[in-house]
Amino acid sequence: MTAGDIRTLVTDAGRAARDASASLAAAAPATVRRALVALAENLRAEAPAILAANAADVEAAEGELPEAGADRLRLGPDRLSDLAESIAILADAPDAETTLGRHELADGTVVEERRRPVGVIGANYEARPNVTVDVASQLLKSRNAGVLRTGRAALGTSIALMERAITPALAAAGLDPGAVQLLRTPDRAAARELVSHADLIPLVILRGSGETTAELAARAAAHGVRTLAHAEGGGVLYVDRAADLDAALDLVRESLDRLGVCNRLNLLLVADSRFHDVLPRLAGLLDELGIRASLPPHDHPRGHEWALDTGNEATLTIDRAMGPADAARIANRETSGLAAAIATDDPAAAEEFIAAYAGTGAFWNASTRLLDGFKLLAAPETGINVDHVPGPRGPVTYRDLALRQYVVTRPSR
Repeated sequence: MTAGDIRTLVTDAGRAARDASASLAAAAPATVRRALVALAENLRAEAPAILAANAADVEAAEGELPEAGADRLRLGPDRLSDLAESIAILADAPDAETTLGRHELADGTVVEERRRPVGVIGANYEARPNVTVDVASQLLKSRNAGVLRTGRAALGTSIALMERAITPALAAAGLDPGAVQLLRTPDRAAARELVSHADLIPLVILRGSGETTAELAARAAAHGVRTLAHAEGGGVLYVDRAADLDAALDLVRESLDRLGVCNRLNLLLVADSRFHDVLPRLAGLLDELGIRASLPPHDHPRGHEWALDTGNEATLTIDRAMGPADAARIANRETSGLAAAIATDDPAAAEEFIAAYAGTGAFWNASTRLLDGFKLLAAPETGINVDHVPGPRGPVTYRDLALRQYVVTRPSR
């Protein structure tokens, strides 16, 4: 496709979504629920066709993706079933409150703070088919239309999900089936176009590698498009001097169940006084899991994200920390700020660590793998925002995809 063709593809999709956005914004709760229930039912009923498309994508990508990337691409019957169940649960979740606050001024004027849909939201994300459904469902629940773009490897599965599940669900509920658009091209130029049209798509969710996301965010800013970015990740676990070692090792195991996800364990810090006590037990566990330990002195930054390091995903960085505050300082300064956990039986140590850690999620005797929209908030997420400025932070769900509006009413004289 030429640059002009891609521009037309994106703008046509943006216009179609914009045309559908008004009716979606006005949709009654029962209508939105019907659409989500239909989506869950379609995922189950159309499973053979969806899984066949996914198998074709996985086969086509063989040899081109590392195992972690192939794992993200692979859907499988169990994951598809879990995806359908998450949408069914979302259907029954309460809508976000329309009116957030109300007060009166001295003269009786009433001031209400309300939330209203953005209108059209774009999303550019990695080759993970489940994200197509996650984002579409969150847009629907928040009453926003959308334009989606996925990575080349997942395009076939995403098309099947649109044609077999998402678009029919919108139509079945009486909603405009054009409310959710998928850019059906593998050309990366479509991602750049997606962030270039503030009049059509004023907000774009960005997921993927840090370099690509940073490039797209810069282009978006130049074109007046706002972004919610999810680029870097990597969980941290600090094993305190007062930790139960068996429980701490269970956390390590739980946090390394999948190596290609952002909230996996990436950096393990051990209290200096226990380093030589913990290391032999830890080495045995990592050997069992097939994980390589990167021990000090390191030839890479301590916060290096192994999930994004092709061929080295099965690696864990290990180092010492002088105490809870020092561990939090390392996590703050040398990692993305996604999530950090402390393993300890000492409440004072836990409070010291949590008070000092500035990241998105702080965990006490719990795995950073819990930093997930569905696990924490019973809603699929569009991504995890790690910004250090006001705005949606952590798992971004339908509750966050709204604008604030003040409605001011002066009483009759």
